[in-house]
Amino acid sequence: MIDSAPRTATAAPLLKHSHVLRQRLALEGARVADIGCGDGGLSRVMARAGAWVIGIDPGGPQLARARAAEPAGAPENREAYVCALGEALPLPDGCLDALVYFNALHHVPVPVQGAALAEAARVLRSGGLVYVQEPLAEGSYFELMRPVEDETAVRAGAYDALKAAAAGPALEETEEFFYRAPFRVKSVEAFLKGLVAVDPARAPLVEAQAASLRRGFLAAGEQRDDGFWFEIPSRLNLLRRH
Repeated sequence: MIDSAPRTATAAPLLKHSHVLRQRLALEGARVADIGCGDGGLSRVMARAGAWVIGIDPGGPQLARARAAEPAGAPENREAYVCALGEALPLPDGCLDALVYFNALHHVPVPVQGAALAEAARVLRSGGLVYVQEPLAEGSYFELMRPVEDETAVRAGAYDALKAAAAGPALEETEEFFYRAPFRVKSVEAFLKGLVAVDPARAPLVEAQAASLRRGFLAAGEQRDDGFWFEIPSRLNLLRRH
């Protein structure tokens, strides 16, 4: 396993998520699953880079947005979207070159995170890669989000599940990489709307705390002409299928 960047937020390099991903995954012609794909933003990025992508998410409204979005623009339709769970993928054994969990593994219930990684290994060919990007439980944006949903425990659970999977018979870890990712939010209204879009159950809490969330957002974000910018301390774990 290669630990290839500093662990502290101030020392880690500032890099776009897409830059980190493109450096590590050969996407041209690859068969890729995007687990927890949400509205399909990353699926379209990978499709534009030449991958054949299946986006998988348990959320019907998110998948509806993914399907309604403009396709990647490739000559063929390189995207498909399926409603399913990470621990029960509707895919045959060994069918993928790569499987991506982008800011998503900690959203899998902790008791089945290990099962989700076992499913990832099952659907990968020998030599295929599991690409897991996770936000760290630190930084100004994390503190801003904490009153809405404190993800400290679930993020720690996801990391434990990753390390357990890497020590198992099917997968080995090839890299652990820490970096800071720029993150733009158009406005405070878009921030509040996004909190509810991700999880509609948050709506009453977001409404009750709207004033304090607004103040926190304006204090934490760096306002520029194109919106408010944050830096998200992030970690990549790259695992290879035996």
